[in-house]
Amino acid sequence: MPEHYGARFFGEREAAVYDEQLGSRSDPAVVGATVDVLASLAGDGRALEFGIGTGRIALPLAERGVRVDGIDASQAMVDRLRTKPGGDAIDVAIGDFSTTRVDGEFTLVYLVFNTIFNLVTQEEQVAVFQNAARHLVPGGCFVVENTVPELQRLPPGQNILPIGVGAYGLSFDVYDVVTQRLTSHHFHLGKTGTESYPVEGRYVWPSELDLMGRLAGLHLRERSAGWKREPFTSLSRSHVSVYENTG
Repeated sequence: MPEHYGARFFGEREAAVYDEQLGSRSDPAVVGATVDVLASLAGDGRALEFGIGTGRIALPLAERGVRVDGIDASQAMVDRLRTKPGGDAIDVAIGDFSTTRVDGEFTLVYLVFNTIFNLVTQEEQVAVFQNAARHLVPGGCFVVENTVPELQRLPPGQNILPIGVGAYGLSFDVYDVVTQRLTSHHFHLGKTGTESYPVEGRYVWPSELDLMGRLAGLHLRERSAGWKREPFTSLSRSHVSVYENTG
């Protein structure tokens, strides 16, 4: 991810409203299920979050007794993390999580909420797996949470899909099936008018992630449709994939 990416798409304006626009992602049941899986994989070791943001997952994971570090390109997002209880106890490196290194070895590296889509080239996404492998102890795990690209819903000739419509906002994705580039447009209807929050990235298929893992010496250990380890099928709209460091 380019160094400017975090500031461009997750700057002060976006960070100020990020938590309130998380919707169901911030529900205790959703966060709790996520943390249950991550804590079990971390065990007695350390965890590293790529794209730690405002700490939605890192803070409750740390409350479970897991030592959590983070990497994020957006200083504004990390500043929000610092204002929360326990936020000062988490070490965060500001930088590109596809290349930035932090000290130490980890039993768990994780990347949630479609954040790998924020990387705009295949080369950068491959580098994320390589960077995760460099931080992991042998037998450690890299966890990726992603949606499955919903191209099956696109009629021939159409490239736009609505992903959320509510009383105070709407969102839609614009796909480029040639380059796998994806632009998510989020519009929030506030008291002062309509605010637009576009995010650009590159969508990636589960099988493509598996190949990236193999290139980095990471083997797919399990894949489920969600954090409750639901079976992953051809109709699943999301996946949680666990890659083990076999190096």
